[in-house]
Amino acid sequence: MADGNNPAREPETIRLLVAQVATAYFSASRVNPAEIPEVIARIASGLQSISEDAPATADWAEACSKPTPAQVRRSITPEALISFEDGRPYKALARHLAARGLTPDAYRDKWGLPRDYPMVAQSYSAVRSELAKRMELAGHGLKARRRGQGAGGAGGRGKAGRPGAKG
Repeated sequence: MADGNNPAREPETIRLLVAQVATAYFSASRVNPAEIPEVIARIASGLQSISEDAPATADWAEACSKPTPAQVRRSITPEALISFEDGRPYKALARHLAARGLTPDAYRDKWGLPRDYPMVAQSYSAVRSELAKRMELAGHGLKARRRGQGAGGAGGRGKAGRPGAKG
């Protein structure tokens, strides 16, 4: 060992730590194969800075906490949205985020997501939309039913809906 007080200074120890951290990270995250060297370099850089008793830079910590554009794209699937909070799929993120004390805007800010990042999976949104249309909740259902009765269904009333009105 190079330094008896800090075994992490030894290059072999750092390599082993990088391997352990990378293995844990890759087993819990989906990473594009092209991004693997960058992730390993970030891990190594962070461990090296710790071993040198230098605090990790804010830039490095921020870069590690924000998902890459590829990870953001992969988190949006037709059937579910993958939460960056716990890595689990959800049809709608609102309740999941509320349980963690986050609003959709706070979640987007925390993870550096675009403002148009969806909070409901595409297929779930389509199912809800279809259900609302069938239940005539699409903003015109009740009005349309009332209009359908008003033309001649009110016994002797004209178009204006008044007794004796011409129409």
